[in-house]
Amino acid sequence: MEYIGGFMNRICEILNIKYPIIQGGMAWVADSNLAAAVSNAGGFGIIGTGSATADIVKKEIDNCRRLTDRPFGVNVMLMSPNADEVIDLIIEEKPAGITTGAGNPAKYMDRLKEAGIKVIPVVPTVALAQRMEKLGADAVIAEGTEAGGHIGELTTMVLVPQVAEALNIPVIAAGGVADGRGIAASFALGAEGVQIGTRFICSEECNIHQNYKDAVLKAKDRDAVVTGRPTGHPVRTLKNKLAKKFLKMEKEGASPEELEKLGAGALRLAVVEGDKDGGSFMAGQSAAMVREIKPCKEIVEEISKQALDIMPGIF
Repeated sequence: MEYIGGFMNRICEILNIKYPIIQGGMAWVADSNLAAAVSNAGGFGIIGTGSATADIVKKEIDNCRRLTDRPFGVNVMLMSPNADEVIDLIIEEKPAGITTGAGNPAKYMDRLKEAGIKVIPVVPTVALAQRMEKLGADAVIAEGTEAGGHIGELTTMVLVPQVAEALNIPVIAAGGVADGRGIAASFALGAEGVQIGTRFICSEECNIHQNYKDAVLKAKDRDAVVTGRPTGHPVRTLKNKLAKKFLKMEKEGASPEELEKLGAGALRLAVVEGDKDGGSFMAGQSAAMVREIKPCKEIVEEISKQALDIMPGIF
């Protein structure tokens, strides 16, 4: 496929996209409909696989190809028990790119690269970013703790410039980016693209329960809290009864096993059933900046224009 035009920076060229905006690979949330809509808008849509089996992922890839002829990618959570079979499928299906999280993609890297698939790991530290570059990653997503879902400890403000300084491959900023101001700030820090998740939760094409979207729209500045630190897998989610119970149990010294049991299936309860009390409404701190539901095309074009108005010629 020939380069489709748009802003000439390395992320646009690597992924063959118009705008250097990557949609977050949110498990249960980022399905093929959302991914296709973002890709059709000129960004890079991503199917979030979570712990899905290869059969389910195959159906999502097929549907995405039915809905768009633009490049799109797949996110793989490497701690998933189905990661090996999902990677095998991706190598067979050859989407334009793959993003990875919750693990190290080293053992898959050569096969993915041989298949012509761009590999873009999510990294929370400079050291991991450097390891990914040595392995042959095409770019990295430097994700700050402001992000939703599984997070690290460093903020986007301090992580992105350090990663950009340390690497020769391009850096994509993530965590706290929801509008053109965030894009301009990310580029000022040294990024050449942004990954946005929470803003796309409130897009028309995002097929989740309305209660989830309403929770994001109603969120205030301190409503995105972190639970699960004692498990070693902290998660940022919106305050509700489940989140408060998590924090109470953590304060009382609950074991990681007890906390894992409490959170089991909670994301599905939020996405599919809209369970306001028992669901895990994963979202970043930028939720407080999301105030309306719009089509992906409007979101992408609006935030790109805002970024360019602030910092003309940044991409």
